[in-house]
Amino acid sequence: MENRSGGDMKKLLKNIIDWLMNLVIAVSAMICLWLLLQVFVFSSFRIPSDSMEPELQAGDCVLVNKMLVGARLFNIFKSVNGEQVTIHRMPGFSTIQRNDVLVFNFPHPKRWSRIEMDVMKYFVKRCMALPGDTFRIIDGKYSVNNISTPLGNVMEESMIGRQPDSTFDKAVYLCFPYDSILQWNIKRFGPLYIPKAGRMIDMNQKNFILYRKLIAWEQHAAVTYKDSTVFVGKQSITHYRFLKNYYFMAGDNCANSQDSRYWGMLPEEYIVGKAVIVWKSVDPYSGKFLWHRFLKKIR
Repeated sequence: MENRSGGDMKKLLKNIIDWLMNLVIAVSAMICLWLLLQVFVFSSFRIPSDSMEPELQAGDCVLVNKMLVGARLFNIFKSVNGEQVTIHRMPGFSTIQRNDVLVFNFPHPKRWSRIEMDVMKYFVKRCMALPGDTFRIIDGKYSVNNISTPLGNVMEESMIGRQPDSTFDKAVYLCFPYDSILQWNIKRFGPLYIPKAGRMIDMNQKNFILYRKLIAWEQHAAVTYKDSTVFVGKQSITHYRFLKNYYFMAGDNCANSQDSRYWGMLPEEYIVGKAVIVWKSVDPYSGKFLWHRFLKKIR
């Protein structure tokens, strides 16, 4: 009787161990699948501010499709430690279009004088100009290559165009590259050529002012201007061929958005993906779930 009882106990213990092992394997497989989906397919990001209103509002949680532009591969551990890493992008199913709402790593997490990647700091803005475009702001309104397609929040842009210059705060009014000769501002900006990989530009004083951050980032070297000559490190240059693609990004809430008007152009490598849907929205003040925004398609 005792032997029989002991055998039943061993069998029960074996069944419990088998069940626990199967559970561990199943949970591990689910975690691996979730991580793979996060890396290659989609991610979720919470909107912290009103810079994209009215399309997106603070408290929205957006689903970001990575497959459209292609998922990025890089050393996440080095990046978390603050090291600058090489980023590789997988082939995507589509290309970025003007007016797409994109999530990206903010290229100036520490200082606006140099481009760096902070894997923990994300922005969401609308794409105004693509590599190879020439971007302008005329009376507050955004335009590219004189195309007729409306860009961004046209109503907000028109309001800024009508507002007297003297009513703007200086920190809001003045824009990249903050040069006393160009004097670009949120009403009159450009023309600004958005660099495309392989395109060459003359390296004069104006282009030094506009593109020195991009060249320094591509070449990992200081870019200086002395005696009417541009230097990359100690090497003087008269022309420069861009290695990367760049984009011009702007928020729909034009009067309250820290975007490319202020910090310049966005490297393509820093783009995470396209925001496609609001899958959850919670009022940041009341904590109330906003059902009317549930599964709202982002346009």
